[in-house]
Amino acid sequence: MSYPPDPNNPYGQPQQPNPYGQQPPQQPQQPQPGYGYPQQPQQPQPGYGYPQQPPADPYAQQQQQQAYGYPQQPQYPGYPGGDPYAGYVQNAYAGWGGRAVARIIDTFVIGIIPWIILFAADGPSSTINADGSVSSNVGSFQLGAFFVNILVLIGIGVMKGTMGQSLGQKAVNIHTVREADGQRLEIGPAVVREIAHVLDGICCIGYLWPLWDAKKQTFADKIMNTVVAKSN
Repeated sequence: MSYPPDPNNPYGQPQQPNPYGQQPPQQPQQPQPGYGYPQQPQQPQPGYGYPQQPPADPYAQQQQQQAYGYPQQPQYPGYPGGDPYAGYVQNAYAGWGGRAVARIIDTFVIGIIPWIILFAADGPSSTINADGSVSSNVGSFQLGAFFVNILVLIGIGVMKGTMGQSLGQKAVNIHTVREADGQRLEIGPAVVREIAHVLDGICCIGYLWPLWDAKKQTFADKIMNTVVAKSN
């Protein structure tokens, strides 16, 4: 008699009897990576061959900001503590007393010769005429005094534009600079600034303005965008 083939034994080999009488349950196979199963990405562990992130470099960040157009804080030479306009560094601006002393010295040193010539040539005088009337040259003297004052202001401006500070400023250790970049004025702007002091002389309000101004500026300083600061 023939038996139908056993599907579990297609070769007809006799099977070894199971001494335990039962078939052991088959363990499910674990999926192997590379056979259609996606691999899980491994997280890099620092210290095991993987490069660590370097600490942030503040200088590199500053250069990167400059490369992308971020404004850079300017550094102004001659000011203690860096930029005096960022938070108004104390004692960066020249005081009113020092500026007044410098102005007196400059006016005396530069104006002494023109004033002597003016008094010698056309000093104020009055004359009594034969008919009893009085004639005076006060008007011409005042006009000459005005031109002498302008000449003194021009001389101070030329001195500041060429040397960076006048003789009076050098005596009290201060100097005039541009507010934008902290650099000294050229001759032209320095002369215009000195002539603009004529506005400060109206009732002396402009000359007194630095007493309460945040940047200690006169009207001439505000017009020309300048400040007077202490020198190193």
